[in-house]
Amino acid sequence: MKEVKNERRLYPRIEQRLPLKIAANGFDLRTTTENISCLGAYCRINKYIPPFTKILIALTLPITAAQNQSDCCLECKGVVVRSEDSPDGGFNIAIFFNEIKEPQRQKIFRYLSQFTGANASAWAQSAK
Repeated sequence: MKEVKNERRLYPRIEQRLPLKIAANGFDLRTTTENISCLGAYCRINKYIPPFTKILIALTLPITAAQNQSDCCLECKGVVVRSEDSPDGGFNIAIFFNEIKEPQRQKIFRYLSQFTGANASAWAQSAK
């Protein structure tokens, strides 16, 4: 769980493997993220999805509250912004979350902030 080095994005990407379901063009894929931010994710899949394809996403965040651990499933829409052949087979895709509700984005931010040290005031500043 490392932060990607030399990050200049408003919302940094964090190297984190999280369960991800993708629905596109009549098929469903299950994978894990390679990295994620509040605005998108990068993952490896075994079926080619061309850039600019609109997709449905279900992302699972392991949320820990007090002593209880539970999973939080977020659903949103996204678009594939990059699709590349992977050297070891399959495809690497970059996804932009183009239709995500603000409370869902905030859940992603709160989850990732445990790795970046960001806090709620940073969220308020970045959301302006």
